[in-house]
Amino acid sequence: MTDYQCCTPAAWRGEETTSVPSTGPLVEILYFDGCPNHHPPVALVERISDELGLEPEIRLEAVTDNEAAKQLRFLGSPTIRVGGRDVDPHTKDRDDYALSCRVFRTDAGIVGQPDERWVRDALVREAGVLP
Repeated sequence: MTDYQCCTPAAWRGEETTSVPSTGPLVEILYFDGCPNHHPPVALVERISDELGLEPEIRLEAVTDNEAAKQLRFLGSPTIRVGGRDVDPHTKDRDDYALSCRVFRTDAGIVGQPDERWVRDALVREAGVLP
């Protein structure tokens, strides 16, 4: 498996996919086109969902300007929300909404996507399943 296959959804790689009605939580991935960091989180959500046996509804939403960023409470690209809540547990008091790439402070340091544990915890919480 190449890095490209690892980090991009099957449909984006041109692979045939089957559309299955979603029975899992709503996952929103907000991004802007100029930021390369929004592709890996889609694959991350898909992989963790598969491991948990979930079929979330994944919605990608492009944020086009600063006004939209404020309206959508967009903290940067990527912003991942599960059930309407940001997966990053450190965002409660943030209001620095802007059209920008986002970095995350994780145990691994400052990185361009959320910690895998945050995504897993959010999916488990919203789906009501045991890890």
